[in-house]
Amino acid sequence: MINEKLINPGSIVIVGGSDDFYKPGGKVLKNILDGKFSGQLYVVNPKKDTVQGVKSYRDINDIPETDLAILAIQAKLCLPVVEILIKEKKTKAFIIISAGFSESGGEGRKLEKEIADLITNAGGSLIGPNCIGVITQTYSGVFTTPVPKLNPKGCDFVSGSGATAVFIFESAMPKGLNFSSVFSVGNSAQIGVEDVLEYWDNTYDPEHSTPIKLIYVESIQDPDKLLHHASSLIRKGCRIAAIKAGTTEAGSRAASSHTGAMASSDSAVEALFRKAGIVRCSGREELTTVASVFFHKPLKGRNMAIITHAGGPAVMLTDALSSGGITIPRITGEHHDKLLAMMNPGASADNPIDLIATATNDQLNNVIEYVDKQLPVIDGMSVIFGSNGMVDIKEIYDLLHEKINDCEKPLYPILPSITSSRKELEYFLDKGHVNFPDEVVLGKALIKVSNTPFPAKEKLFLKNIDVPRIRQIIDNAPDGYLDPESIQQLLGAADIPTVKESVATTKKDISSIADTFGYPLALKVVGPVHKSDVGGVTLNIKSKTHLEAEFGRMIRIQGVKAVLVQQMLSGTELFIGAKYEPRFGHIILCGLGGIFVEVLGDVSSGLAPLTFDEAGSMIRSLRCYKIIRGTRGKPGINEQKFAEIIVRLSSLLRFATEIKEMDLNPLIGSVDAITVVDARIRVEKRSS
Repeated sequence: MINEKLINPGSIVIVGGSDDFYKPGGKVLKNILDGKFSGQLYVVNPKKDTVQGVKSYRDINDIPETDLAILAIQAKLCLPVVEILIKEKKTKAFIIISAGFSESGGEGRKLEKEIADLITNAGGSLIGPNCIGVITQTYSGVFTTPVPKLNPKGCDFVSGSGATAVFIFESAMPKGLNFSSVFSVGNSAQIGVEDVLEYWDNTYDPEHSTPIKLIYVESIQDPDKLLHHASSLIRKGCRIAAIKAGTTEAGSRAASSHTGAMASSDSAVEALFRKAGIVRCSGREELTTVASVFFHKPLKGRNMAIITHAGGPAVMLTDALSSGGITIPRITGEHHDKLLAMMNPGASADNPIDLIATATNDQLNNVIEYVDKQLPVIDGMSVIFGSNGMVDIKEIYDLLHEKINDCEKPLYPILPSITSSRKELEYFLDKGHVNFPDEVVLGKALIKVSNTPFPAKEKLFLKNIDVPRIRQIIDNAPDGYLDPESIQQLLGAADIPTVKESVATTKKDISSIADTFGYPLALKVVGPVHKSDVGGVTLNIKSKTHLEAEFGRMIRIQGVKAVLVQQMLSGTELFIGAKYEPRFGHIILCGLGGIFVEVLGDVSSGLAPLTFDEAGSMIRSLRCYKIIRGTRGKPGINEQKFAEIIVRLSSLLRFATEIKEMDLNPLIGSVDAITVVDARIRVEKRSS
């Protein structure tokens, strides 16, 4: 729906143009003039013959034919104006800045639809209403300030909120970020965020299009469309970062499983972005910092060197990076000694490499060169350098300009002296660079980028997955929660390891099972959904006397049909869950298991079907990732096997959409194996 007249108009009319810069019609005209629009420019104002030096027409019927109309008039006046422009003036592109449409209620919604239908039926493009406008390389059609500096290789940006777009400009511009185009879609009566992505995808030219795309969205209307075009762009070489705001409305929905309670529209969005390869950001500063990371060479590994003349920021950056799985490997041996010899006494070459305050331009140059060319274990560098009155900071910035361009590895400049060296920093940014004024924000952004996988492949993982058997079990299952035997069979059909278990209804049964399994054992009631809530779980049973006593107690609990006997396993408790979300499909969650899944709420999500890269990204994105890797002498778990179970589960769900909720909690993980110990699976066929 985006056409050439919207992007590159030869003529523009401002309906409601004004001399008053504090009115939208006045400000948008001023911005277009300041942006040196080279085409024909007209104004419609019933009281003026000239507005800001531009010829003004008192009646819309009197203007020449025009490509693009920007309407800054009352909502109730827009429909007749649009009709004249379409029928008499051959106008094919419209930006309606005016408010008072669907956001104001039923009458406004009806008016908005009439206008959108009229423009669509005429083959035209409509941005808005209730937006700040559009910026392209041809014109700056917005009524707000600041207007960002335009650069064909800057960021393409689409926003569902005009005010938020302006605040994102305010965050981006001091860092040195430029923009190639901006679309503020407002109410999205015709063109929404997904449509802008489609346009970027369909018109992408690696020689001339910018590869950096930014998104602010509050409502995803078409997840499949967003997924298709975002992943297509990334496969073509683009990098995309996005904020999805408004994520808590589904969090209070009633559900009978942990996954059902935790899976919401937010986890669905998280999963969608992960599958598309979009870096999800939580706020404006993070979005613009991630965009700044995109303008550097990609970090191809997870080992960083920090080069600094100030110890504190280096420590904070080390902490920030380490918390997300990016390592700062210690430099030892010959490399350590050679680096140390380049610096003044008192410096440190351990990593962070601290040149101390007396460092010179030549020393910084030599260290950067050595790390780039002589340390293959290092994948990227960050240089922290502020003004301390002991060096010519302009020379330092010239050196960083040279090294950012010439180094084989990415070099991220952290230049915190944004006040004392303001002019020198502007000089650096004018060379086409971006700055990271805060090391912790940069660290978190690098983690976000590093932990976002490449768009998932469409091929489904089916190794040792018995699809006919999965369908047979589901087809024969009644609605509701599956019994333990069916769960074992279903997980077995997907080759997901489960603990050895058996169901007992009598003391004789339980004694026989114990003789076969051996001790220690775990007992769990069959029947109640939440076993712990009714005292229906006993672990680490080591004797026949204890076993029979617990069986006798459990079998008398109201609602209990039988008792499940399991071998006891030891290790780290993990969690995997799944929930079916309309329009999105199955959302899969993972995290630490047992009570931690409720207490910590630390889960990450993916959209089925999943690849191994996606599953690995989910695991690394957890705040508890250090526990999974192993910490303080405690061994970690087998991440590869954990990821494989996540992938196998996602493939199982691809052929069993009748499964609406699933909890595997806990799984017991060790360095050797991951085993499902407890599972709940709810089937609902009527809505499938």
